[in-house]
Amino acid sequence: MFKYIIKRLFISIFVLLGVSVIIYTLVRLMPNDYVDIKFSQQLASGAINQDDIDRFKELYGIGDKSFKGLLEGYFKWLGNLCTGNLGKSFKYNTSVSKVISDNMWISFAIAVIATILQFIIAIPLGVSSATHQYSVRDYMVTIFTMIGISLPTYFFAAIVIKIFSANLGWFPSNGLIYASKSYTDDFAGQMAKFGDVVHHLVLPIFVSVILSIGGLMRYTRTNTLEVLNADYIRTARAKGLSENKVIYRHAFRNTMIPLVTMFAGIIPSLFGGMMITEQVFGIDGIGRLAYNALKEGDIPFVMGYNMFLAVLTVIGTLLSDIMYSIVDPRVKIGK
Repeated sequence: MFKYIIKRLFISIFVLLGVSVIIYTLVRLMPNDYVDIKFSQQLASGAINQDDIDRFKELYGIGDKSFKGLLEGYFKWLGNLCTGNLGKSFKYNTSVSKVISDNMWISFAIAVIATILQFIIAIPLGVSSATHQYSVRDYMVTIFTMIGISLPTYFFAAIVIKIFSANLGWFPSNGLIYASKSYTDDFAGQMAKFGDVVHHLVLPIFVSVILSIGGLMRYTRTNTLEVLNADYIRTARAKGLSENKVIYRHAFRNTMIPLVTMFAGIIPSLFGGMMITEQVFGIDGIGRLAYNALKEGDIPFVMGYNMFLAVLTVIGTLLSDIMYSIVDPRVKIGK
């Protein structure tokens, strides 16, 4: 196991290097860069000219888009990365690592709660749908699954805001706290602030859960149906075991084995934020900050953010492989 982990980590270094090359090249070759976007109005009004724009680009280190310029810029960024320096964000005017560390926790809180609710709701419904195949329950779950898979985030979020915020007025639709309220630093004030934040997060979490459980329910249903048709399940039933024991003691564990592979994508999603959801609800999580930075060509932040996600993905994939071998003893970790 130890040798396998070391080997995977060694391979991951080359994977991350490849990812960094692709991301850096794509970001640098975008039609507009940070300087073009930032000074577009001044250029249009004649306050500055193209020579000024070119000088600004040289100051930011993004002036030369030739192959040589891209190569020099990439190795400069890579050298800083090796020293633990992700660079300074153009847009947020502070270090990339600080922006990520300061803003990823609200995204993490939303994602953790949404993920827990997703598994609590989706897996039982998927198993129930499979054990009652072609029943009214199965059709209802299937319809609910298709709705969750098909609806775009921004469209469903707009409907939720319209109903629960605009029409009913039950929940706020933007931000984390009410701008008109102020909170003291004592325990009562902080608890009131915490309650305000929770009230604001109900709709974003609700949207995230509804749109994510569809795929997991469908996945669970398909896996359960496959397991229920296996020979050992028929043998267990032939021995006279109750249906509950057959399903939850024998079938359920093997149903969960393929779900372990989803763990690889959970870790980056927990820390990476939800760009569209955070944008719609005006939450300054790491996903929204990354979206705004990408729109404005903030190369240091885009690079730091995507490498952060790449590292989390590598770690998640490794943990997923290890967990797979633990859940299913038949799987042996290769040397």
